[in-house]
Amino acid sequence: QLQLVESGGGLLQPGSSLSLSCTASGSSLDSYTIGWFRQAPGKEREPVACITRGGSYINFGDAQKGRQTISRDQAKNTVDLRINRLEPDDTALYYCAASSRNTYCTPNPSDFEAWGQGTQVTVSS
Repeated sequence: QLQLVESGGGLLQPGSSLSLSCTASGSSLDSYTIGWFRQAPGKEREPVACITRGGSYINFGDAQKGRQTISRDQAKNTVDLRINRLEPDDTALYYCAASSRNTYCTPNPSDFEAWGQGTQVTVSS
């Protein structure tokens, strides 16, 4: 089973930038549609961004659009998420997820069969 690992979280200042990476050991992420999701305390898991095998992508969330970029680094076997101009509402546990079935992006967590453990992002001054 595909095992995903997220990295790059931490405590960040409002207005700063965040770079997260999702990688898998022993498997290439090129064969999967990869999604980034986040879950804040007391809230449901929500989609952040998604990228297909072919490189098409979607940024979810009105408050996030224009502030974030999702991309693949094939040399490093990672899918990276960058969020600029961080806000306290960006505080959440961020997960990456993989789908081998879908060739398109979807905001539904149930469409992804493999998940990482998550990396905590806290935005606070």
